[in-house]
Amino acid sequence: MAQKLVGGTQPDWDDMSPFVVHFTKAANGKSEYENSMSILFSRRLEARNPFGIGKNYLAAPRCVCFSEIPLHQIRRLADKRGPYGIVFKKEFIVEHNGGPILYAYQGTTHATVLRDLVDGAAGKPDHPIWRVAPFVDLPGLYGKSSYFFEWEREWRHIGNLQFKASDPAFLIIPENLHEAARSFFGDAERENLGPNYKCPFIDPYWGLDKIKSILMP
Repeated sequence: MAQKLVGGTQPDWDDMSPFVVHFTKAANGKSEYENSMSILFSRRLEARNPFGIGKNYLAAPRCVCFSEIPLHQIRRLADKRGPYGIVFKKEFIVEHNGGPILYAYQGTTHATVLRDLVDGAAGKPDHPIWRVAPFVDLPGLYGKSSYFFEWEREWRHIGNLQFKASDPAFLIIPENLHEAARSFFGDAERENLGPNYKCPFIDPYWGLDKIKSILMP
């Protein structure tokens, strides 16, 4: 099998990130914190919704979403989704057959061709286009609504993503909870109750210099 490679970045390339982040948000009557702890305990990100072109068809697979947003802009997503998240290196996602999405703008030739392919595969869950469609979004104006989310620099993974406690590059947790989180995970490991995350913890509202001092000492 061919090796799955990812292009590198440089420490001073602040417009790029070697990481992708999945923020947890309040849902199903649970807070961001509760959902974050559930993910970390199970070591599984659940694919709960379909995304991409064709997401309204029953054949569309469910996905897990990430963002390649630069480190100093993590707060932008925290403002939108909450201060908890789990972060992986890009290589980990690519090794598991995930990757960045394509933005095919409304009305472009490639958007029209892809739309025709997806429409033709409706009701055919085994059609190969469903292994591609989740990685394509169609930004544009639809009726009175606009759909433009390129700023999220989104990545996706089809299906649930299982991981080990050693796989995250870092966790996103409010600074005032770092000490308690370290203690909680340490106790869970000692008492054989759950995994211990020994990776760095980052507050999403820290400045870039502080984040780099933790991740790149």
